[in-house]
Amino acid sequence: MKQKIPPLYQGTVTKYVFVESYKTTPDDLAVRAYEVSEKVMIKETCFGLQITGEESEVDMAISHIRKLDPSHIFVKDRGFPPGDPRRCRANLGGARPGYFGHEFEIGLVRWISKGIDQINAEPTSSPPLPPMEETTPLDIQRLKQLIDAEVP
Repeated sequence: MKQKIPPLYQGTVTKYVFVESYKTTPDDLAVRAYEVSEKVMIKETCFGLQITGEESEVDMAISHIRKLDPSHIFVKDRGFPPGDPRRCRANLGGARPGYFGHEFEIGLVRWISKGIDQINAEPTSSPPLPPMEETTPLDIQRLKQLIDAEVP
């Protein structure tokens, strides 16, 4: 028996917006999203937001949100629409399996944020490296002697 997607969500997309920051909260993201969104459903979560609506409206809201803290806000497509019987926790019982993946991913984005911050940071004026001394290559006979001395 083929299960149907609830009609309310047909033709829509849902995206997760993760925030990994000490200066931006999910509440800050929600306020920012409401500034430009009329036709999307915004749900605040422990990790950020869940935004559902027409793709162009969702993308516009996300573009506006990301300006708040670009190196600490990450976006991911939701695989199934809300209420989809294939993944709805009302049908499966307990937490939706994808949330355990979110918990793992949020641990990774912390490192990605640090890398983005370093790339965007002002270059520091460190002293130039001293020139390297020229060396002569190791003689092949000497290399063989060293290897033979190590091998029992």
